[in-house]
Amino acid sequence: MNLRKLILTENACYKAGKKITPKGIMVHSTGANNPYLRRYIGPDDGLLGINQYNNHWNQEKPDGRQVCVHAFIGKLADGSIATYQTLPWNHRGWHAGGTANDTHISFEICEDDLSDAKYFRKVFSEAVELCVYLCKLYNLTEKDIICHSEGYKKGIASNHADVMHWFPRHGESMDTFRAAVKAGLLEKPKPETPTGDDKKYYRVQVGAFSSKANAETMLKKLKAAGFDGFIRYN
Repeated sequence: MNLRKLILTENACYKAGKKITPKGIMVHSTGANNPYLRRYIGPDDGLLGINQYNNHWNQEKPDGRQVCVHAFIGKLADGSIATYQTLPWNHRGWHAGGTANDTHISFEICEDDLSDAKYFRKVFSEAVELCVYLCKLYNLTEKDIICHSEGYKKGIASNHADVMHWFPRHGESMDTFRAAVKAGLLEKPKPETPTGDDKKYYRVQVGAFSSKANAETMLKKLKAAGFDGFIRYN
Protein backbone atom coordinates (compact mmCIF):
# COMPACT_ATOMS: atom_id res chain seq x y z
CA MET A 1 0.00 0.00 0.00
CA ASN A 2 1.25 3.44 -0.93
CA LEU A 3 -0.32 5.41 1.94
CA ARG A 4 0.11 9.18 2.10
CA LYS A 5 -1.67 11.95 3.98
CA LEU A 6 -3.20 15.28 3.01
CA ILE A 7 -5.95 16.21 5.45
CA LEU A 8 -8.76 18.30 3.94
CA THR A 9 -8.58 20.98 6.62
CA GLU A 10 -10.65 23.52 4.67
CA ASN A 11 -13.61 21.16 4.30
CA ALA A 12 -16.58 21.94 6.54
CA CYS A 13 -16.65 18.30 7.64
CA TYR A 14 -13.15 18.55 9.08
CA LYS A 15 -13.96 21.88 10.71
CA ALA A 16 -17.02 20.32 12.40
CA GLY A 17 -14.56 18.31 14.46
CA LYS A 18 -16.87 15.44 15.43
CA LYS A 19 -15.35 12.08 16.36
CA ILE A 20 -16.54 8.49 16.05
CA THR A 21 -15.56 5.09 17.36
CA PRO A 22 -15.04 3.16 14.09
CA LYS A 23 -17.15 0.02 13.92
CA GLY A 24 -16.85 -0.65 10.21
CA ILE A 25 -15.52 0.42 6.84
CA MET A 26 -17.60 1.62 3.88
CA VAL A 27 -16.21 1.32 0.36
CA HIS A 28 -17.25 3.98 -2.17
CA SER A 29 -16.32 4.85 -5.75
CA THR A 30 -16.52 8.30 -7.22
CA GLY A 31 -19.02 7.82 -10.06
CA ALA A 32 -17.02 9.94 -12.50
CA ASN A 33 -14.54 9.05 -15.21
CA ASN A 34 -11.43 10.60 -13.68
CA PRO A 35 -8.92 8.28 -11.99
CA TYR A 36 -6.59 11.07 -10.86
CA LEU A 37 -6.41 11.92 -7.17
CA ARG A 38 -5.85 15.61 -7.91
CA ARG A 39 -9.53 15.88 -8.89
CA TYR A 40 -10.46 15.41 -5.25
CA ILE A 41 -7.34 16.26 -3.23
CA GLY A 42 -5.43 19.52 -3.14
CA PRO A 43 -3.33 21.53 -3.13
CA ASP A 44 -0.62 19.79 -5.13
CA ASP A 45 2.01 18.22 -2.88
CA GLY A 46 4.42 17.62 -5.73
CA LEU A 47 3.00 14.16 -6.45
CA LEU A 48 -0.68 14.81 -7.08
CA GLY A 49 -0.30 17.34 -9.86
CA ILE A 50 -2.23 20.59 -10.23
CA ASN A 51 -6.02 20.63 -10.43
CA GLN A 52 -6.51 23.30 -13.10
CA TYR A 53 -10.19 23.70 -12.23
CA ASN A 54 -9.52 24.03 -8.49
CA ASN A 55 -12.56 21.87 -7.76
CA HIS A 56 -10.89 19.51 -5.28
CA TRP A 57 -12.51 18.75 -1.92
CA ASN A 58 -10.17 20.80 0.26
CA GLN A 59 -12.65 23.63 0.46
CA GLU A 60 -15.71 24.45 2.57
CA LYS A 61 -18.36 22.82 0.38
CA PRO A 62 -16.88 21.15 -2.73
CA ASP A 63 -19.22 21.52 -5.68
CA GLY A 64 -21.66 23.15 -3.21
CA ARG A 65 -22.09 19.86 -1.31
CA GLN A 66 -21.42 18.71 2.22
CA VAL A 67 -19.18 15.76 1.43
CA CYS A 68 -15.95 14.34 2.79
CA VAL A 69 -14.38 10.90 3.16
CA HIS A 70 -11.44 9.56 5.11
CA ALA A 71 -9.36 8.54 2.10
CA PHE A 72 -9.11 8.33 -1.69
CA ILE A 73 -7.44 5.72 -3.87
CA GLY A 74 -6.38 6.59 -7.41
CA LYS A 75 -3.60 7.83 -9.68
CA LEU A 76 -0.83 10.26 -8.92
CA ALA A 77 0.39 12.59 -11.67
CA ASP A 78 2.90 9.97 -12.84
CA GLY A 79 0.18 7.34 -13.18
CA SER A 80 1.18 5.27 -10.16
CA ILE A 81 -1.45 4.26 -7.58
CA ALA A 82 -1.64 5.73 -4.09
CA THR A 83 -3.94 6.04 -1.10
CA TYR A 84 -4.34 9.47 0.48
CA GLN A 85 -5.76 9.83 3.97
CA THR A 86 -7.92 12.96 3.92
CA LEU A 87 -9.54 12.89 7.39
CA PRO A 88 -8.34 11.48 10.72
CA TRP A 89 -9.62 7.91 10.83
CA ASN A 90 -11.77 8.58 13.91
CA HIS A 91 -13.28 11.76 12.46
CA ARG A 92 -16.99 11.70 11.56
CA GLY A 93 -17.14 11.79 7.77
CA TRP A 94 -19.91 12.94 5.42
CA HIS A 95 -20.10 10.05 2.99
CA ALA A 96 -23.05 7.76 3.61
CA GLY A 97 -26.10 10.01 3.64
CA GLY A 98 -27.23 8.03 6.68
CA THR A 99 -26.27 6.73 10.12
CA ALA A 100 -23.16 4.99 8.77
CA ASN A 101 -21.51 8.39 9.10
CA ASP A 102 -21.55 7.76 12.85
CA THR A 103 -19.88 4.35 12.67
CA HIS A 104 -17.89 3.78 9.48
CA ILE A 105 -14.54 4.85 8.10
CA SER A 106 -15.01 5.67 4.43
CA PHE A 107 -12.88 5.80 1.31
CA GLU A 108 -13.48 6.52 -2.36
CA ILE A 109 -11.87 4.64 -5.24
CA CYS A 110 -11.43 6.98 -8.19
CA GLU A 111 -13.27 5.54 -11.18
CA ASP A 112 -12.09 5.53 -14.76
CA ASP A 113 -14.44 4.52 -17.56
CA LEU A 114 -14.84 1.17 -15.72
CA SER A 115 -13.26 -0.82 -18.56
CA ASP A 116 -9.53 -0.77 -17.75
CA ALA A 117 -8.81 -4.14 -16.14
CA LYS A 118 -5.21 -3.23 -15.29
CA TYR A 119 -6.23 -0.09 -13.42
CA PHE A 120 -9.04 -1.95 -11.66
CA ARG A 121 -6.68 -4.66 -10.40
CA LYS A 122 -4.29 -2.09 -8.99
CA VAL A 123 -6.92 -0.08 -7.12
CA PHE A 124 -8.73 -3.25 -5.98
CA SER A 125 -5.49 -4.52 -4.44
CA GLU A 126 -4.76 -1.11 -2.90
CA ALA A 127 -8.25 -1.03 -1.37
CA VAL A 128 -7.79 -4.51 0.09
CA GLU A 129 -4.50 -3.47 1.68
CA LEU A 130 -6.08 -0.31 3.11
CA CYS A 131 -8.87 -2.36 4.68
CA VAL A 132 -6.38 -4.84 6.16
CA TYR A 133 -4.50 -1.90 7.67
CA LEU A 134 -7.66 -0.33 9.11
CA CYS A 135 -8.98 -3.64 10.44
CA LYS A 136 -5.76 -4.18 12.35
CA LEU A 137 -5.81 -0.59 13.58
CA TYR A 138 -9.35 -0.76 14.96
CA ASN A 139 -9.71 -4.47 15.72
CA LEU A 140 -12.20 -5.04 12.91
CA THR A 141 -12.68 -8.02 10.59
CA GLU A 142 -13.67 -8.44 6.96
CA LYS A 143 -17.26 -8.88 8.18
CA ASP A 144 -17.28 -5.20 9.18
CA ILE A 145 -16.72 -4.02 5.60
CA ILE A 146 -19.59 -2.99 3.31
CA CYS A 147 -19.97 -0.86 0.21
CA HIS A 148 -22.35 2.07 -0.23
CA SER A 149 -25.00 -0.01 -1.98
CA GLU A 150 -24.92 -2.57 0.83
CA GLY A 151 -25.27 0.27 3.31
CA TYR A 152 -28.44 1.34 1.52
CA LYS A 153 -29.86 -2.18 1.81
CA LYS A 154 -29.10 -2.12 5.53
CA GLY A 155 -30.88 1.22 5.90
CA ILE A 156 -27.77 3.11 7.04
CA ALA A 157 -26.85 4.88 3.77
CA SER A 158 -28.47 6.68 0.85
CA ASN A 159 -29.42 4.95 -2.40
CA HIS A 160 -26.17 4.63 -4.36
CA ALA A 161 -24.95 1.81 -6.60
CA ASP A 162 -21.27 1.92 -5.75
CA VAL A 163 -19.35 -0.28 -5.93
CA MET A 164 -21.52 -3.01 -7.41
CA HIS A 165 -21.87 -1.21 -10.75
CA TRP A 166 -18.08 -1.64 -11.19
CA PHE A 167 -16.68 -4.69 -9.40
CA PRO A 168 -18.74 -7.32 -11.28
CA ARG A 169 -17.43 -6.00 -14.61
CA HIS A 170 -14.06 -7.44 -13.57
CA GLY A 171 -15.28 -10.62 -11.94
CA GLU A 172 -15.33 -9.28 -8.39
CA SER A 173 -17.95 -8.55 -5.75
CA MET A 174 -17.97 -7.35 -2.18
CA ASP A 175 -17.87 -10.99 -1.11
CA THR A 176 -14.65 -11.60 -3.03
CA PHE A 177 -13.32 -8.29 -1.73
CA ARG A 178 -14.01 -9.32 1.86
CA ALA A 179 -12.42 -12.70 1.19
CA ALA A 180 -9.26 -10.96 -0.02
CA VAL A 181 -9.20 -8.80 3.13
CA LYS A 182 -9.64 -11.91 5.28
CA ALA A 183 -6.70 -13.56 3.52
CA GLY A 184 -4.63 -10.44 4.15
CA LEU A 185 -5.50 -10.48 7.84
CA LEU A 186 -4.49 -14.13 8.15
CA GLU A 187 -1.19 -13.63 6.36
CA LYS A 188 1.75 -13.75 8.72
CA PRO A 189 4.21 -10.87 8.41
CA LYS A 190 7.51 -11.84 6.85
CA PRO A 191 10.45 -11.65 9.29
CA GLU A 192 12.89 -8.91 8.45
CA THR A 193 16.44 -9.94 7.60
CA PRO A 194 18.83 -7.77 9.61
CA THR A 195 21.60 -6.12 7.66
CA GLY A 196 24.52 -3.92 8.55
CA ASP A 197 24.09 -2.12 11.86
CA ASP A 198 20.71 -3.82 12.39
CA LYS A 199 22.33 -7.24 12.94
CA LYS A 200 22.05 -8.77 16.39
CA TYR A 201 25.08 -10.35 18.01
CA TYR A 202 25.00 -13.08 20.61
CA ARG A 203 28.16 -13.22 22.71
CA VAL A 204 29.57 -16.46 24.15
CA GLN A 205 32.03 -16.49 27.04
CA VAL A 206 34.44 -19.40 26.62
CA GLY A 207 35.91 -19.55 30.13
CA ALA A 208 38.18 -17.99 32.76
CA PHE A 209 41.90 -18.56 33.06
CA SER A 210 44.25 -17.95 35.99
CA SER A 211 47.12 -17.72 33.52
CA LYS A 212 47.22 -14.78 31.10
CA ALA A 213 49.29 -16.84 28.68
CA ASN A 214 46.66 -19.57 28.55
CA ALA A 215 43.95 -16.95 27.97
CA GLU A 216 45.89 -15.39 25.09
CA THR A 217 46.50 -18.82 23.56
CA MET A 218 42.76 -19.59 23.64
CA LEU A 219 41.96 -16.18 22.13
CA LYS A 220 44.38 -16.82 19.25
CA LYS A 221 42.73 -20.20 18.56
CA LEU A 222 39.26 -18.62 18.54
CA LYS A 223 40.28 -15.85 16.17
CA ALA A 224 41.94 -18.37 13.87
CA ALA A 225 38.60 -20.22 13.77
CA GLY A 226 36.78 -17.04 12.77
CA PHE A 227 35.46 -15.94 16.16
CA ASP A 228 35.86 -12.42 17.45
CA GLY A 229 36.75 -11.83 21.08
CA PHE A 230 38.81 -10.04 23.66
CA ILE A 231 40.36 -10.61 27.08
CA ARG A 232 38.65 -9.00 30.05
CA TYR A 233 40.52 -8.66 33.32
CA ASN A 234 38.50 -8.87 36.53
